[in-house]
Amino acid sequence: MLLKWIAEVADEALVLDPADRRLESATNTWWLSAEVEDRRSLSVSDVVAAFGRTASAVRARVRELGFSGVATFYVWHDEQAGQLRCSTGSVAPDALPFGGAYEPSAELGPIVERFLADAEPGVVSRAELDGAGDQAAHVPVRVWVCGVGAVLPGENRAPA
Repeated sequence: MLLKWIAEVADEALVLDPADRRLESATNTWWLSAEVEDRRSLSVSDVVAAFGRTASAVRARVRELGFSGVATFYVWHDEQAGQLRCSTGSVAPDALPFGGAYEPSAELGPIVERFLADAEPGVVSRAELDGAGDQAAHVPVRVWVCGVGAVLPGENRAPA
């Protein structure tokens, strides 16, 4: 089911509005999960390939919309919720709408691997909570980023 849900993200509503990041986030963010049995049957490469296809489809949709700016498709593992999450925003990879520290990455495999290896999705042990303290607030979330806009981050466009 997870691979099917990842593919369906490409066909869902897509809003790119730099003036309304809240609307972008509410419309474009998807929470994806899988039962423990399903996680065991999936390979990292299959999940990575599914997200790659979705990112390509989102890129095509961004072009169809005529959006001419920077846009990023991104994926992260929300360990507390036991989910993979993905979204698209009209932002560069270094300006994603996270409330805390995050680390943009070109590698999706390690993110998916942690998700698939999570034997108790969404469960945080008391020991982990007790040992986390203030350190947890300083551990950045690793986020796979993929440019899907007409302009890639750092690219300068000459006026037409």
